Amino acid sequence: MFKFLKGVVAGSGTGVKDLPYYIGEPYSSAWGSWVHYRGTSKDDGSPVSVFALSGNNPQDGHLAAGRNGVKRLRTVRHPNILSFLHSIEAESLDGATTKVTIYIVTEPVMPLSEKIRELGLESTQRDDYYAWGLNQIAKAVSFLNNDCKLVHGNVCVASIVVTQTLDWKLHAFDVLSEFDGNNPAASGPMLQYEWLVGSQYKPMEMTKSDWAAIRKSPPWAIDSWGFGCLIYELFSGVNLSKTEQLRSTDSIPKSLLSDYQRLLSSTPSRRLNTSKLLENSEYFQNKLVDTIHFMEILSLKDSVEKDSFFRKLPNLAEQIPRQIVLQKLLPMLASSLEFGSATAPALTAILKMGSWLPIEDFNVKLLPTIIKLFASNDCAIRVGLLQHIDQYGESLSAQIVDEQVYPHIATGFSDASAFLRELTLKSMLVLAPKLSQRTMSTSLLKYLSKLQVDEEPAIRTNTTILLGNIAIYLNDGTRKRVLVNAFTVRALRDSFPPARGAGIIALCATSSYYDMTEIATRILPNIVVLTIDPDSDVRSKAFEAVNQFMQLLKQSYEKVSSEDATGVAGIGISTPGNASLLGWAMSSLTLKGKPSEQAPVVTANASMKISSSVSTPNLGAVTATGTTMGHTSSSIDLSELPAPVSPTSTDGWGEIENGVQDDHESEKDGWDDIEPLEEPKSSPALANIQAVQKRPVSVSKLASQTKPPVTSIKPKTMSTAANEEDDDLWGSIAAPAPRISSKPFNVKPAASSAIEADDPWAAIAAPPPTTSVKPLSAGRGRSKPTAPKLGAQRINRTSSGT
Repeated sequence: MFKFLKGVVAGSGTGVKDLPYYIGEPYSSAWGSWVHYRGTSKDDGSPVSVFALSGNNPQDGHLAAGRNGVKRLRTVRHPNILSFLHSIEAESLDGATTKVTIYIVTEPVMPLSEKIRELGLESTQRDDYYAWGLNQIAKAVSFLNNDCKLVHGNVCVASIVVTQTLDWKLHAFDVLSEFDGNNPAASGPMLQYEWLVGSQYKPMEMTKSDWAAIRKSPPWAIDSWGFGCLIYELFSGVNLSKTEQLRSTDSIPKSLLSDYQRLLSSTPSRRLNTSKLLENSEYFQNKLVDTIHFMEILSLKDSVEKDSFFRKLPNLAEQIPRQIVLQKLLPMLASSLEFGSATAPALTAILKMGSWLPIEDFNVKLLPTIIKLFASNDCAIRVGLLQHIDQYGESLSAQIVDEQVYPHIATGFSDASAFLRELTLKSMLVLAPKLSQRTMSTSLLKYLSKLQVDEEPAIRTNTTILLGNIAIYLNDGTRKRVLVNAFTVRALRDSFPPARGAGIIALCATSSYYDMTEIATRILPNIVVLTIDPDSDVRSKAFEAVNQFMQLLKQSYEKVSSEDATGVAGIGISTPGNASLLGWAMSSLTLKGKPSEQAPVVTANASMKISSSVSTPNLGAVTATGTTMGHTSSSIDLSELPAPVSPTSTDGWGEIENGVQDDHESEKDGWDDIEPLEEPKSSPALANIQAVQKRPVSVSKLASQTKPPVTSIKPKTMSTAANEEDDDLWGSIAAPAPRISSKPFNVKPAASSAIEADDPWAAIAAPPPTTSVKPLSAGRGRSKPTAPKLGAQRINRTSSGT
């Protein structure tokens, strides 16, 4: 018999070296003669608990009881009973004697007495936690007594351990035996190892060894008495030393007092069954017990009950002990979300709980679940993740964002829901710094190019603001190709006043990225037109932006003139206003439902209006005071505009410059294939502004009034036009030159080239009108200064006549 039990316990192992676990430091307390050690797995380092029981004689009664406990713990399974992992019996020499040790490996647990001291709970929170723990132990005892017809024999504080999730579990099965009440002929002890139980924990009939009375009693009689002893030790805070102490009820809660007295009834048959205690006791009816119980049966609840519960959970979590929330509720909630039993409102609760975790614990316990949720097809889950991305976005690593998170989020850019498109757009403010340059150039900028012509005006506005904020994360080549086109060609020509204002603000906020040529030839001409915009806020921003960029040009001129620095003319000069502009754009993008505070410089007058357009949930209802939102589709027909030569790009903005149209369907998402928006007809004033923006300003009449236009108005030859087109930065928005029927002037090419080089406006000057005058003589040149004057007079007279 001994060899059989030894084989059951030890298996094939013959020593501690066969135990696949490391044994660490012991705890200060354990049940009976056992020693409770901390331990770890040799395979993966996961924590475990190791219980050891030693004896010098293989026939020692303690070892025999220990083998009984191992067998019972291995075969009895219940959520509130300690989980068995491994066991082994080892022999070692201790001097001249042989020492036998039984090892039991279980899930990692801590003695209840030590965990209570560690938590340090008081008053109501302590009572709530005790109620939850007693509820769990009552379920375990009821399972043994009523379902398995087993008697534990020694329920007390020492026989309770606590898991890492603060669950209470019953162990110490050395005394555990079957209840043989159906065998009245039996005369021996029903509990073979009852001598291991302290006399203070024994009921009267067990103290008298009245086994006949015990067999006539219900199966729960002995363990109900032990459960009463457990209640006394918990609330009194002292270990029971004699039975008479149980009569002191000063520390017992009033809601539990009557049940406590029935558990300790002197008549075994009248003792309260633990199953009835669970059903009827009002002590177990508190917020903690109800919350955990609901989570345990969450899969059985309908969607209405789940939504109602999860909407209340954030407030309930504030009233529950913080340690229990983080170690018990949070893992349960994360598991429910991961496996689909929890609904979207649970995200709010789990993120609020997660905010109470240290950063290291958050990254280990919660972040993996959040990353998995991005792959969910549930639209509500996706919305919840995007709405709260600022709470966990900083914890995401760049590699995880680029490889696992962004591919799932990017699907929201083209979603049919405008609300989801806007949330996806706003999330990029947090995620863009973690994206690789490849992802930003080949994917993100394509989506932003489409969103800048979105049907929702607030999305168009937010796209411009986002581009201004993420410009710092783009490389120089991408910034040069994208920013000016995005802000001038699209944002400044938008029919929505806040979108035009956002374009001006974005240009000012990114002014350090433009060289002086771009400012003078592409940015200022587009902003100046908006100084007569119908919207007062746009006009105000335009005037302030003109002042800022003129100041930059002036600073550049002064530095070049004084030769303080070399090559400054081609470098943008940032101003102190940039930081505040960028900060304003960020706050207007991230603050939802709150208007941005007044910011200096450009944002002073319009921060309230832009903020409302950015954060209004009902995007279709965004309006601007005093401005007509509609405009004719022809007023922003970008597809008619020619484009200059620039490096080939696939981000959407490069295509408007180089005019390349690819036959592949995947590449047709840039500027060249965007259809103009069909919106109500704009006001005459706004239509005039947009018409001016679409064509370059002609200075021929102005030149004719100020000085004789000798050769600057002469039509260029084909080769000369081709050479200047390469350097024409207005190529992407300039109107093509019309064909003329007038005959060219007979002027020497060298003189013409010299004059054109001094005229920076030659590239956008309108062609001379058709005239019927005869060609000038071929001999006119530098030797005859009066000839150009005559030719100019004739042209002026003819032009005025037409």
